[in-house]
Amino acid sequence: MPHYDLVIVGAGSGNSIIGPEMDAWKIAIIEKDLFGGTCLNKGCIPTKMLVYPADLAHDAGHGDRFGVHTSVQSIDWPAIVQRIFGRIDPIAAGGEAYRRSLANVEIYRGEGHFVGVKEMEVDGVRLTADRFVLAAGARSMIPSVPGLDPALGPVVRYHTSDDVMRLAEFPRRLVILGGGFIAAEMAHIFGGLGSHVTIVNRGGALLKHEDHEISERFTEIASLRHEVRTGARLVSTSESETGVTVHFIRDGHAESVEGDVLLVATGRIPNGALLHPHETALNLAASGAIEVDDHGRTNVEDIWALGDLNGRHQLKHMANGETRVVAHNLVHPNDLRSFESRPAPHAVFSSPPIGAIGMTEAEAKASGRRYVVIVNEYAGAAWGWALEDTTSFAKLIGDPATGLLLGAHIIGPNAPTLVSLLVQGMYLGNTIEQMARDVVYIHPAPSEVVEQSLLKLLDAMAEANAT
Repeated sequence: MPHYDLVIVGAGSGNSIIGPEMDAWKIAIIEKDLFGGTCLNKGCIPTKMLVYPADLAHDAGHGDRFGVHTSVQSIDWPAIVQRIFGRIDPIAAGGEAYRRSLANVEIYRGEGHFVGVKEMEVDGVRLTADRFVLAAGARSMIPSVPGLDPALGPVVRYHTSDDVMRLAEFPRRLVILGGGFIAAEMAHIFGGLGSHVTIVNRGGALLKHEDHEISERFTEIASLRHEVRTGARLVSTSESETGVTVHFIRDGHAESVEGDVLLVATGRIPNGALLHPHETALNLAASGAIEVDDHGRTNVEDIWALGDLNGRHQLKHMANGETRVVAHNLVHPNDLRSFESRPAPHAVFSSPPIGAIGMTEAEAKASGRRYVVIVNEYAGAAWGWALEDTTSFAKLIGDPATGLLLGAHIIGPNAPTLVSLLVQGMYLGNTIEQMARDVVYIHPAPSEVVEQSLLKLLDAMAEANAT
């Protein structure tokens, strides 16, 4: 039975664990899929490479109010797909080839799982190690209803974010189950490129994890672009020669929608259970995540978990940070570093895009602390005038006692970039006044929306402190 100094399960963020300080270590990497993980092959990168052409196509059909009369003549879906994966696939293959070229690294192809204490099996081969880093990611959650759950009968043809971007033919009609960020981004991508998109969502609004005003505004805008069915309780799916049909109950009535393609985007769950964690006594959360402490350690000595698998965040930029922490801690066990504990920024690259960090208003209210909220429309800034914008806004939440920013939520063009200005200020410990007055904002750049929002929040906090 081969023994290693380190076994890494998952070649996404886990692939970045290996550094020069481990040159003398015997290392194994276990990967059942493409090197580079979800972000490179199925997530962040290919979706954003699709968002851009969708933006171009959408904007081409909406220039009339600016006196620009354009339209989309056609789209070449195979060319779009080839542009993306013709670049991505060689990167994944190159990453694996590089690791195979290293004398101290062995690659195991297959799904690894524990069979004993710090003993793992992959494709019939058992191996042990002094240390394990678990970075096995997450998978799409599939609802347990007839037509989707094999235990309940035949399964219809459906896709997830894992494969929908590689469709051979562009769908004329796309039905999306779910209302989270994957559903929002895919609706924009396929809708922008010409599909008739129907979103079927259990909740009463899309993007329910965002601040409530962001969620409400996004749902309003999405309903103008797509067919949106909220408050829908999924009953089953069926298939015919003409497509796939989704059956659901809404407002007490049975409804159904049919599409050429069905995309299931009802969430993602960590792959913890697939590793058989009980075999090595690992703590598994109800969510499917492998539980870790602030340093990335599990309850079993010298077994670490990072990224989507540990359930802290499902964000590649946070996984990158956790990778750096675990890589350090493996080599310096007496000088442990901690995972990032400050609020995690995130974005939704839909239309309109969203950028956010920190508390929502509901969370601030639930905390019992004093807080002040302002909403500032893009329309008040010169850049907003240029866009003829009537729907975008920034919402800021401040602490009048400390002068610190508790949360920032922006919906509209460049929102992910604009919120980054506030992320930097929050991470540096700047007060709202420092962010507003100690920085020069270019006029009339989009960043002026941030400046005006901060100044508006300052005024609101001064008024709150005066009462």
